[in-house]
Amino acid sequence: MNAAPTLAEEDRSAGVPGSPRCDLLIVGAGSAGLPAAIFAARRGAHVVLIDHADRIGGSLWVATGQMSAAGTRLQREKGIEDHPDLHFEDVMRISRGTANPGLVRRAVDNAAATFDWLMDEGFEPLPDHPVNGFGHEPYRLPRYYWGRDGGISIKDVLVPIVEELIEQGAVTLWLNHTVTALVQDGDGTITGASVRGPDGRVREIDAQAVLLTCGGYAGDPAEFARRNGVPQYNAAPWHGSRGAGLALGESVGGYARGAENLFCNFGTLFNTDNFPAHAVGRVEHFPERRAPWEIYVNANGQRFVREDLDSVDAREMALFHQPGQRYWIVFDHRILNEAPPIVVGWTREQMLTAFEEGGPSFLTGDTIADLAGKAGIDADGLARAIEGFNYGVKTGKDFLGRRHRPLPIEQSPFHAIRMQASSISSSIGLAVDEELRVIRSDGTPVGNLYAAGEILGSSQTMGKAACGGMMVTPAMTFGRLLGDHLIPLELGR
Repeated sequence: MNAAPTLAEEDRSAGVPGSPRCDLLIVGAGSAGLPAAIFAARRGAHVVLIDHADRIGGSLWVATGQMSAAGTRLQREKGIEDHPDLHFEDVMRISRGTANPGLVRRAVDNAAATFDWLMDEGFEPLPDHPVNGFGHEPYRLPRYYWGRDGGISIKDVLVPIVEELIEQGAVTLWLNHTVTALVQDGDGTITGASVRGPDGRVREIDAQAVLLTCGGYAGDPAEFARRNGVPQYNAAPWHGSRGAGLALGESVGGYARGAENLFCNFGTLFNTDNFPAHAVGRVEHFPERRAPWEIYVNANGQRFVREDLDSVDAREMALFHQPGQRYWIVFDHRILNEAPPIVVGWTREQMLTAFEEGGPSFLTGDTIADLAGKAGIDADGLARAIEGFNYGVKTGKDFLGRRHRPLPIEQSPFHAIRMQASSISSSIGLAVDEELRVIRSDGTPVGNLYAAGEILGSSQTMGKAACGGMMVTPAMTFGRLLGDHLIPLELGR
């Protein structure tokens, strides 16, 4: 089933010998494309689903799969009174008003129906869910859900449904195919696409409507750097997120937006200078789970944030403005011996081994100046930061107002762990209106062209922040709505 069909098979399955046609052409078989295919096929449309990968699921193979929805059946069963209005208020509060209010409104108003449908189809959330949040700024009410296997838990629900529709002939799947161009008529209306198959042959498919759901650009380091203006340090994004859909939309008059909402996480532990890279461990920087014993300094040696500040959004914004979006966690040998290990799941012995083996992110120096030199931190700045912190430990008057300060930093050798801000999502995306129609810079829609999912950019549904569950849930919701009724289709042609 996952093998790409032959050209002759494609022509027959599309229903028109020698000239493939369909009601809906979906480019991208991930968290938005799969629900769109399901709901469009179930209303009688013939769907062609194209993906350049060799399997369907897209970024659900690697995503955390965090969802959020207000007013779900599961909430009611657990006595949680919630409403989309409260969800909307929380997203706009957490994003500081930077998210797109129209798209957020459409997403949260329809999220509960999406989540209830997913549960009806077999999705199983973790037993204690919903919760207020995890890893991001918390919601005021528990409306945050995910499955045992993250995005895989969602994929394992959606993929079998699509496979059944493929068996029934309602969906034609073309894997290992790439859309090279969108086809327009004289008025600029989209009438189909040019598609290159695995044999290199390019051919056209006619479509009543085209839906771009082929992800963002975070998986392509060159495109990420070009769009964001900073390197892509993280190798975690789905490799298929190449920015191809965004480029397709731009090629027919659409435009990209959201650059003002670029943001980053609070640092990832990469013990290499060869980027993009995979994390070697997870540092526990959430003070509610592990109160900090160490200090955080930037390349100038300055403390740039109160280490026990309980807002992850505030910590992320503080890091966003630091040189290279990089910082070092600095401590001494006594803290290494007495504090709980700061790398999740590591023992003290594993921490010692990491410093003995070294690398760009595990640094040790006999003196503060020695440590600064190895890390590339300004030595005078680091000395001043440590002296100031120690003053706060001894007097109870920390310069930044830090509350948890059990030990000074004064016992040699001294240690530093380098942390690098990174992003696994694409902030910039294709502009659409509230009907998910791709629009030009003057606000007019490109006829018959729609978009949903990460191709819209995380900045539209989360703004300049990380709002829990506001990536995969809007993607599924918008895909569901487009497949169900937002795309007008003349069925039974």
